[in-house]
Amino acid sequence: MAVVDLLELPAQLSAYAPIVGLDLGEKTIGVAVSDATRTVATPMELIRKTKFTNDAKALFKLMESRGAAAIIIGLPVNMDGTEGPRCQSSRAFARNLLRLQDLPIAFWDERMSSMAVNRVLIDEADVTRSRRADLVDKMAAAWILQGALERLRAAT
Repeated sequence: MAVVDLLELPAQLSAYAPIVGLDLGEKTIGVAVSDATRTVATPMELIRKTKFTNDAKALFKLMESRGAAAIIIGLPVNMDGTEGPRCQSSRAFARNLLRLQDLPIAFWDERMSSMAVNRVLIDEADVTRSRRADLVDKMAAAWILQGALERLRAAT
């Protein structure tokens, strides 16, 4: 497989295969998973980065436990729509995953996802700063995945 356009992703998958969403941070990888009908994204796990191979193994193990067959990676596009070093890093992460496992990967514009999640956690859930640090990346992954799922649903 390869990196595919988001709208081409369903054609690459069996009917009820969940999808994993990733929010790639500098020190962590937020992971979310969809249900089998690809309707709802749920925050799943936070992988603390060590070495790429170990991170990938942890991710693949999580995917296997949920029967997930594809990945959507948040692409941190600049506010003006350009791609900077963080986008290059996300694209490199996807290429490196593909060297280890053959699966479809798509990207989703993640602009403002972490900020939106922080706002929800502060304003609506009144979550403390220390607790937010543990939640924000995996919730951002769910935000990213949910946005992509809604785009896929709108296209059908």
